[in-house]
Amino acid sequence: MLPIETVLKDSEQVTRLFSHLEFDGKKFNHQPGSVLGSTALIAGTTVGAGILALPAVTLPSGIVPSTSGLIAVWLYALVSGLLVAEVTLNTMRTEGRVSIGFLGVVEKILGKLGAQMAGGAYLFMHYALLVAYITQGGEILGYAAAKIWSVQILPAWMGTTTFTLLFGGIMYLGREKFIEKLNSAFVGIVIVSFFGLLFFAGRHIQSAQLLFQNWSALGSAISVMSVALFFQNVVPLVVTQLEGDAGKIRQSILIGSVIPLIMFLAWNAVILGSISPDMQYGTSDGRTVFDPLQILRAGGAGEWLGVLVSIFSEFAIVTSFIGFVYGLLDLFEDIFLGQSKLSNRFPLYSLVLFPPMTLGTLNPSIFFTALDYTGTFSISVLGGIIPALMSWKQRQEQENSDSTNQLLVPGGKLTLIVMIGVALTMMGRQILVIYTE
Repeated sequence: MLPIETVLKDSEQVTRLFSHLEFDGKKFNHQPGSVLGSTALIAGTTVGAGILALPAVTLPSGIVPSTSGLIAVWLYALVSGLLVAEVTLNTMRTEGRVSIGFLGVVEKILGKLGAQMAGGAYLFMHYALLVAYITQGGEILGYAAAKIWSVQILPAWMGTTTFTLLFGGIMYLGREKFIEKLNSAFVGIVIVSFFGLLFFAGRHIQSAQLLFQNWSALGSAISVMSVALFFQNVVPLVVTQLEGDAGKIRQSILIGSVIPLIMFLAWNAVILGSISPDMQYGTSDGRTVFDPLQILRAGGAGEWLGVLVSIFSEFAIVTSFIGFVYGLLDLFEDIFLGQSKLSNRFPLYSLVLFPPMTLGTLNPSIFFTALDYTGTFSISVLGGIIPALMSWKQRQEQENSDSTNQLLVPGGKLTLIVMIGVALTMMGRQILVIYTE
């Protein structure tokens, strides 16, 4: 690792924490990450299965309340992401490391107990969401294969297994630069197909649906909104890719989270504006579920709409799948660093991919359940309480020393108190809901 340095390039001063070098067998080559690639990683990680489940939970509240809720949750996620970047950047500087995972940062700042608490929430959330992505992605693959081959719906386990081995295998065999470019291409496909979806589905908007409002039902949607807008797990990777350049990191996090927010707002408005309550269907346990995939495939916009829904859904899930696989890899690399039996790639990838694939195969209908259970508790701990506590301690240590930390979030301790308070409120509300059910 090279120290903080100032590099002159084309008469422009560029400041970064270190230089990312790769040895090709003959010499070291500078491999700086791009803002575009890091932005795509954050956007792709965010735009996943959560967007598909969003209308199911926002339908009872209506467009205006759910739009307000999404913007509020995004602002919370943005501050959280910047806090994670801030503590990661400062930890890398003080420890002299060119990269460090999320839990590695937690342990350095909050100690082993804090790392264990964060690790439990981190592990649960990542595995649960990977189960959701694998099952839903496998279902879409199975649906597409059955339609292409003109056969009945294929067994659910076949789609789940194919999805895991196909995209997990690409990540296992591909180099980091290749995966970054591939992910950027997938994000491009998501955006293009998304606009096509808005065009076709937008023709069915009903003005009466736009006016419906039920603010009291908004609280039950916050959990899935929080899952849908979560990207903090890849922030340490972004800090590493951008060589600790605070300006580029801030730019990537802001733009990379704004893009999904705009997509979510448009998607939510179009879907809620074009459906009515009688389009819902009940489940065996008495809950009401709205599946936008089924509704749009059965809509009057024709076959092209169904094709676009499948393309958008699959690649949205794949881009998020890539981000969460990276997140778990970072976790296990931190845990097993230096242990020879897990020091190569195959055992690590097996530990990441096979458990969610197995659970998804045993319970193919677990999509909505997995998203629901990962919401309030894991996101509140990882996206609210832990980043705020780390920043609090790091800033306090700076006040008692001569060192100067990089601050990415303004507002001082008041901002951190608000972050923790909101997280505790969300968790308390969810506990009350579970207790009263």
